[in-house]
Amino acid sequence: MKISSIPQIYRHLGRWSEIFTVLSKYELANWVGRLGPDFAKDILKARGGAAIARLPWETRLRMALAELGPTFIKLGQVLSTRPDLVGVTLAEEFQHLQANAPADPPKTVKKMVESELGKPLDQLFAHFEPEAMASASIGQVHRARLHSGEEAVVKVLHNDIEKKVSVDMDILAGLAVMAEMVPEFRNYRPQAIAAEFQRSMRRELDFGREQRNIQQFAHDFRNDPTVHIPRTYPELSSRRVLTMELLEGIKLSENGRLAEAHFDTDQLARRGAAVCLKMIFEHGFFHADPHPGNVLAMDGCRIGLLDFGMVGRIDERMHEQVAEMLVALSNLDAEHMTAMILRLGSAPANLDRSALALDVADFLSYYGGQSLDKFDLGGALNEMMEQVRRYRIMLPARIVMLLKALVTLEGTARLLNPKFNLVEMIRPYRRKLILQRFSPRRRLRKLHRLFSELEHLLDILPQGIADVLDQMQSGRFDIHLDHRGLEPSVNRLVLGLLSSSLFVGAALMLSFNVPPLMFGISSPGALAAVVSIALGLRLWRAINKSGRLDRWRRD
Repeated sequence: MKISSIPQIYRHLGRWSEIFTVLSKYELANWVGRLGPDFAKDILKARGGAAIARLPWETRLRMALAELGPTFIKLGQVLSTRPDLVGVTLAEEFQHLQANAPADPPKTVKKMVESELGKPLDQLFAHFEPEAMASASIGQVHRARLHSGEEAVVKVLHNDIEKKVSVDMDILAGLAVMAEMVPEFRNYRPQAIAAEFQRSMRRELDFGREQRNIQQFAHDFRNDPTVHIPRTYPELSSRRVLTMELLEGIKLSENGRLAEAHFDTDQLARRGAAVCLKMIFEHGFFHADPHPGNVLAMDGCRIGLLDFGMVGRIDERMHEQVAEMLVALSNLDAEHMTAMILRLGSAPANLDRSALALDVADFLSYYGGQSLDKFDLGGALNEMMEQVRRYRIMLPARIVMLLKALVTLEGTARLLNPKFNLVEMIRPYRRKLILQRFSPRRRLRKLHRLFSELEHLLDILPQGIADVLDQMQSGRFDIHLDHRGLEPSVNRLVLGLLSSSLFVGAALMLSFNVPPLMFGISSPGALAAVVSIALGLRLWRAINKSGRLDRWRRD
């Protein structure tokens, strides 16, 4: 594939230039940090004034994404939920990406709200604070009061943010196509990741989806007095504007204020964990980012939740898979656990299954031998993600989102109570999941689903066989074979035959002194020998560069 075949290269040249300028600056800082003199490390500065060359490469990459703007910040935040792709260290670094974008002017916000809701601002709200409470990469938040007297917050998309994101998504699509050309990146399926990120960004830019998420959580917890989900106002909301109840409380990240308010932090930790585990194991619909800034401590030790843009879903089949993994974990069955990992994920063709099984056995023996009060769930899940990444196994996004949510949940709870143990709270759900997996009701439902699929197969099978027989009788039956990787092998074989035959011919011409002669040596023979040696060296370099020669040596 040629670079000229990527249409995104020719569009948005100004933005391409800006992106490559930023990336070049951080790559130059990387080079200076490794090879340059010590005084040169302070020359290149980030926006905050920090010397780039003195920072770890993970931090430099995070700062580069932050400098590139909203879309790349969101890309980093999405990748922070995929430690199976980028590694645990880089995923944790991306969690520090903060999107503190400048707020739009009050006139622009007023125009946006009135355009979206179809009425003058004073008819919509009794009071609307013109200055934003906070401004992130996608939108900003304003405090307001309804005509009924209720306090509210209004989220408004930034002006022209959709156009800016569209430009960057075009560029990321082009970068993904180029990454597919690099063998080292191809196994990570960059185009698939770019497509997944596009879907995530479309959801982020649609406040209507977030409103539906909030309404679903409110319905699920309608009878639970320990948790408070903010109320939404559909008549004052649209795709670009979201109006919801203002929650008064203290964020769990504010330890000092929690201590001053005399909150029982152990009770807060247990209640917050219970809410999230109930979402995951009972409702199958969970808040995917329960970090301390998104959880409030409210009066009566109630839990208030914020930011419902990132959510995950678990269907019945996934519940069964989680239950089976828990069974394998409790039995310390490495072979079963390995089979489950491969069943859930997409493994590369050259996967060393025996080495994976050995690593899984080591993992289970280490963590399976720990006592419950000392078990580190976050560490165990992070190590599992690191193993999956090392073997280049691609897990479904929802599985990784679930594991990441559990890691974040444990970290949030231990911020309140360092002795908190999430595994202890998961144990009742483990037993419940295993019992549900073998319950007669679920077996019958699975049997019914299997019967429906067999019935559909029986319906289409006769016609399919008839079509194949008809094509065979009429001579229209074709079998198409996809020879993956065969063309380079054939090219190398032809080049090898050509160079060897040319070398044999050169040897014969040199032996018989085929004229014209130069210094008593056959000129055509010498020329043929030089060309054959050059072709042979080129072939050797190509084989060695592909790594196949080294692999043969190790075997």
